[in-house]
Amino acid sequence: MSVNATFYNSTIKRRINFDQLIKEIIRYVNEKPNADYRITIGTDSPGVINPFFVTAVTVLRVGNGGRYFWTKSERIFCHGLQERIYKEAMRSITLTQELKSKLKDELGEESFWDNKITVHIDIGRNGSTKDLVDGVVGMVRGFGLEAVIKPDAFCACSVADKHT
Repeated sequence: MSVNATFYNSTIKRRINFDQLIKEIIRYVNEKPNADYRITIGTDSPGVINPFFVTAVTVLRVGNGGRYFWTKSERIFCHGLQERIYKEAMRSITLTQELKSKLKDELGEESFWDNKITVHIDIGRNGSTKDLVDGVVGMVRGFGLEAVIKPDAFCACSVADKHT
């Protein structure tokens, strides 16, 4: 994942870069600064040998809606399901780290985002990805991030999936 990525959002009706994404998130939060916010990042890809990856960022105003943004990669060769799932997870991890870093730069060290940003992974305890759960969740946690899996991983399983 690159900070040079182009992001899309159906509300603002234009393509934006990473810095503009940060400004949109901050602008949205500043509309109702006393609300409770959560950010989720998740990636999905179609089950093909040469997939593209869609990474979504949701900003949830808890109990009062939210906004989401997404970016789409070029096609990337994958040898199979395991490699594709790990690449999805790494794309989400990388964007999460970049997002947290930039939000801290913009909002200061006392930023309230630390415990409110989660990585949603398109895997679950049932189905073809059940053997990958411990490894992928462990990898996410190894980066100091919270991992969410199916059925609760809506950012990867629903939001990003909508654009694959």
